[in-house]
Amino acid sequence: MSGVLLQIKNLCVDYVTDAGTARAVNDVSFNIAAGETIGLAGESGCGKSTLAFAITNLHSAPALISEGSILFEGRDVLCMPDDELRRFRWAEASMVFQSAMNALNPVITIGEQLIDVILAHNAVSYEEAYGRAESSLELVGIHPSRMQSYAHQLSGGMRQRVVIAIALILRPKLIVMDEPTTALDVVVEREIMDQLYELKAELGFAILFISHDLGLMGEITDRIGVMYAGNLVEMGTTSGLLASPQHPYTQGLLASFPTIHGPKTRLEGIPGNPLNLLEIPEGCYFQDRCNKKTDECLLRQPELIPLQKQPSHQVACVEVTGL
Repeated sequence: MSGVLLQIKNLCVDYVTDAGTARAVNDVSFNIAAGETIGLAGESGCGKSTLAFAITNLHSAPALISEGSILFEGRDVLCMPDDELRRFRWAEASMVFQSAMNALNPVITIGEQLIDVILAHNAVSYEEAYGRAESSLELVGIHPSRMQSYAHQLSGGMRQRVVIAIALILRPKLIVMDEPTTALDVVVEREIMDQLYELKAELGFAILFISHDLGLMGEITDRIGVMYAGNLVEMGTTSGLLASPQHPYTQGLLASFPTIHGPKTRLEGIPGNPLNLLEIPEGCYFQDRCNKKTDECLLRQPELIPLQKQPSHQVACVEVTGL
């Protein structure tokens, strides 16, 4: 890893509805270094996908990026004019969407979809684009004969590989992966992730990996961030966060996952329900579900603060940081 590739600063994303404005991403800041893999975890509705879409400025109404900046190699993505933004997407930062079947066009072949991406960004002949598309499929382990296949003719694992091939075809520096293996069985998931990391070692791109699966994150990421109700509540190195989670929410997430190694322990769920973003309480957003809350927790939403003994580990909890 070398240098900062992406800087997210004080990012806020709102959803404006008839019932009110819900802040899905609340004052989130973090960096991604070139070649680094960062995991972003949290339960459904916590803001992970909303943040992912913001990175390439893909939001449309009722979503609104209301505050903050997203700097890619020093350029603010949110201030790019439309033509520059089109060049930026896929060529410099690409995205693997949550559902591979929905991400692929069902009425044109996967070959045409790969070729379309190349021709939209590069002034090359159709024949050259076709050859590059074939090579891209081979890169993810799919035979070039599948260029003429439609999405419904492929298995779930093959569709996911095609989506990854599309994301990689222009050799971007950053790939945002939003729940890329959710619908796959564990064997196919392992094959795809192993292949992805072979490609990462070869091509050197950075990854923002969004998932519910902390176990998988523990194997592939350098750092992990945990989101709750739009807030980044903890971030640290993968080994440090998994070995010593500090925020009560992170502790609850890890306690709800079984482990292969070590003694068997009873799995514990996090009590209560996710926060209604239209009914934000005073104080810490996690207060109603936390078994460690004090009166201080009812007064304000804590900021993400580095631990004194481990500055690389940041936590947003007054009971942990004392601030």
